[in-house]
Amino acid sequence: TGGSAANAAVAMSRLGLRVGLASFLAHDQIGLDILSAMRSEDVDTSLIHVDTPSHTVRNFVLTFGSERTILVRHADFNYRWKGFRDFEVPAWLYVNSLGPDALSYQDELADWLDHYSNVRLAFQPGTFQLEAGTERLSRLYARAELLLCSGAAANVITGVPSSESGRVLDELLKLKARNVVVFDESGGAIAANDTARLQINPYVDTVPLIDVTGAGDAFASTMVAAFVSGLPLREALRWAPVNAATTSSQYGTQGGLLRHDDLINRLDAVQSQFVARDL
Repeated sequence: TGGSAANAAVAMSRLGLRVGLASFLAHDQIGLDILSAMRSEDVDTSLIHVDTPSHTVRNFVLTFGSERTILVRHADFNYRWKGFRDFEVPAWLYVNSLGPDALSYQDELADWLDHYSNVRLAFQPGTFQLEAGTERLSRLYARAELLLCSGAAANVITGVPSSESGRVLDELLKLKARNVVVFDESGGAIAANDTARLQINPYVDTVPLIDVTGAGDAFASTMVAAFVSGLPLREALRWAPVNAATTSSQYGTQGGLLRHDDLINRLDAVQSQFVARDL
């Protein structure tokens, strides 16, 4: 499927946004298949760098019931952030999981964001970004309009158990992101900014959950899409659990991602029964 960034690009494209994917692929069959899949989803692939000497990153997913383990085989790429031409600069940039050799790439990205202060950043740190620590990547955390973390990631960042939700949010806000969201694979979440502390329950779909592999990517990217669409935090929290639930109702990470009108129709059907409440 192309990994977390590709999952996010497909989700946001289906929700009606103009999306480009900046990624590194190899000139192998898997890489070519990913390029073709992105184009079929109306994702701009002009920012994808194809590196002939390497091989495309491979992930192997082991599932048992609704549980899963992901085995990752990383590839070495010559990561460089090239930015955009002035007329291509986006309104938003969404950065999620990157490999262990991409720290300098993220430094270059932070430099670029300093130059383009009007670009809003959504940041979802992955495994290796968590290992690098918040001090090493402090510029990205502080620059984020929206910081997204799984419950496990929030625990690594803050050292606070998930049962202490208020403290978790307080510690994340100390990183200076304007809005913070902590979600779990069921699609529930807590969130905060300088004016609100909110909680939302999972969206209950009519189809049972069978594979949560792409639930986190679906939740996070739908939150980003809602923010890009101009929704406030409270309303954005209604969007994200819906896509997380429909993605988990089938195997794979992209098949269950909804189009904009389908998502809105589901929300209209539940209206006031499904809302974010004060924490």
